[in-house]
Amino acid sequence: MLIGSYVGLFVVRADGDQGEVQRLMYVHVPAAWTAFLAFFFVFIGSVLYLVQRDPRADRFAAASAEVGIVFIALTLATGMLWGKPTWGVWWTWDPRLTSTALLLAVFVGYLAIRGFADDPDSRARWSAIVGILGFLQVPIVYLSVVWWRTLHQPPSSPRSVSSEILWTWMLNFVAFLLMFAYLVAQRVRLAHAESELEALEAYDV
Repeated sequence: MLIGSYVGLFVVRADGDQGEVQRLMYVHVPAAWTAFLAFFFVFIGSVLYLVQRDPRADRFAAASAEVGIVFIALTLATGMLWGKPTWGVWWTWDPRLTSTALLLAVFVGYLAIRGFADDPDSRARWSAIVGILGFLQVPIVYLSVVWWRTLHQPPSSPRSVSSEILWTWMLNFVAFLLMFAYLVAQRVRLAHAESELEALEAYDV
């Protein structure tokens, strides 16, 4: 990640139209990709739990949601930092921004459900339902710039950006993926320990 940040800040040339603020995109875009992938894993883990009732799937989904929230919040924060000099405001109710904020709110709600539910089975079941429904917001976020008139630029393709920008995006995306994998693994391990502690406490009672 340090290498990717260095390349984005000091090696790649600044954009001719947007100037130095465009460098935020080397964090903004990979963070968004990573968040979308995280919520896809929430979807997979949630479906597996509802089908198999395997607590490991529930723990994986919950860990992916927690880390995904961090990355989608980073996406919003860098987008606001980019929007101020570009649009003149920190926030506007643009379809892309609004749908992304709603995506964040849905998964914050996902964690709230997990925090309020005392029974492990009902906690896993209800959060799995919210996780599946929440993932349906991801394609809405992605396609919002296609479906509605928006200030946000349309989706970029490999042909629409320079190879220099594309490779910097990919470098940071790989770095974010590695960070995501590490954080999810640590959170799953902690959740497993927490579930064992809950089982011991229930046994003692």
